[in-house]
Amino acid sequence: MLFKQLFHTDSSTYTYLIACTKTRNALLIDPVNTDVDDYIALLASLDLTLKYALDTHVHADHITATGQLKEKLGCEIGVSAQCGAENPDIHIQDGEVFTLSEDESVTAISTPGHTAGSMCFLWRDRVFTGDTLLIGGCGRTDFQGGDAGQQYDSITQRLFTLPDETLVYPGHDYKGHYVSSIAQERLGNPRLANKSKAEFIDIMGNLNLPYPKLIDLAVPANRYCGLESQQG
Repeated sequence: MLFKQLFHTDSSTYTYLIACTKTRNALLIDPVNTDVDDYIALLASLDLTLKYALDTHVHADHITATGQLKEKLGCEIGVSAQCGAENPDIHIQDGEVFTLSEDESVTAISTPGHTAGSMCFLWRDRVFTGDTLLIGGCGRTDFQGGDAGQQYDSITQRLFTLPDETLVYPGHDYKGHYVSSIAQERLGNPRLANKSKAEFIDIMGNLNLPYPKLIDLAVPANRYCGLESQQG
């Protein structure tokens, strides 16, 4: 197997590359549009074929590269069926499996809350949590159909039930962290550890965060997988 964690500085976004070294098939999670050429160069340098480009949700802070990657490389692109996206090849459902080879596959876990269509992806001993669960935090729930109660259930009933040693790779980090674990977040995440559902909802309802600077541009673009030419 081959795994790389990539970082987009402007939006503090992590993009993940997973590949099978036998078939040379690869998958990207949460690619950013301004880094398309870098992804293509990386894939070429590693002699990989991009089979899938997936988003954990319709992002509000950057424009996805999935549509451009499909146009340039012919991969399939996917985002949750609950995100309202118009043109993905795959409207991802809970439990959907993305196969790279008989030995390597990635499984979708539906985790609504940050947005109505938020998804996480499980691969081997690693879970890619998008904005659902961050290192020492979690994604906000005050737009795009967000729901703090749903997010609490998604984290505590879907993610925190994974094995303690499962590695947590988030969609963003703003403090220089790059990996955590289920046990570390369950026991030490200040928004979740020893918090009831009511307490969590209260915390999330009082964050008073400014809206993402690119939300009015990013959300409409990402509903068309980043392809501006297809927006009406």
